[in-house]
Amino acid sequence: MTRGVVSLGVAGSLGPDAIAAIAPAVETAGFHTLWVNDTPDGDALAALAAAARVTDRLRLATGVVPVDRRPASEVAAEVSSLGLPLDRLTIGIGSGMARQGALARVREAVEQLHDAGIERVLVGALGPKMRRTAVELAEGVLLNWVPPVEAAQQASELHSLAPATHVAVYVRTAIAAAARERLDEETARYASFPNYAANFERMGVDAIDTTIRDASELDDALDAYTGAADEVVLRAIVPDDTVEAYLEFVRRTAPTPG
Repeated sequence: MTRGVVSLGVAGSLGPDAIAAIAPAVETAGFHTLWVNDTPDGDALAALAAAARVTDRLRLATGVVPVDRRPASEVAAEVSSLGLPLDRLTIGIGSGMARQGALARVREAVEQLHDAGIERVLVGALGPKMRRTAVELAEGVLLNWVPPVEAAQQASELHSLAPATHVAVYVRTAIAAAARERLDEETARYASFPNYAANFERMGVDAIDTTIRDASELDDALDAYTGAADEVVLRAIVPDDTVEAYLEFVRRTAPTPG
């Protein structure tokens, strides 16, 4: 497997104006894709539309839309109404918090998105059944809260099932000391969710082992993650949600050419 590309992830709650101010710097810095989380207080698609208007080649992705909250039909309709560039777009979806019927819900969502002309769909997946569903029906899988060794193992298993599948891994990253408290809070929050807690226990790791906590760790962590997956998404954790803080993160984490 070739070494993975490096992308950047931000929160949809920043809003379209802030993300439009950040996106050109993300493109210039050489990141592969701008991933935007979709949350109840942040519409990822609207944010990506704003980013699309101020960039030319930067790929755009949602990470991820929970289809129990936002049905695939609604997502497809908004993609169309916003005029998002399909040649640059990846729609990341997840089953959401409702565990019953999760696999069927994701299968139906992938089919609906494909039928709507969205060619690139990735599925956020923790467990093996969902990962297998992702590579069988969609274009790939988005791993989340996994250490490099586990990411490499899961990517190898998925590529053996579907050699052309795309495996991306989301990595919470703080490079400033002032951001570590926010990273610790988010880590504790996810570790409290039963499905994530079970996954950490299954992997035999603590949640904090799946994050990058300091600029001094960045190079070694990127070497490990880019050797494990096709794409590494640095989910930026910054001291405060200002454009300036994100621009500083972009400047300090810009991928090395070549």
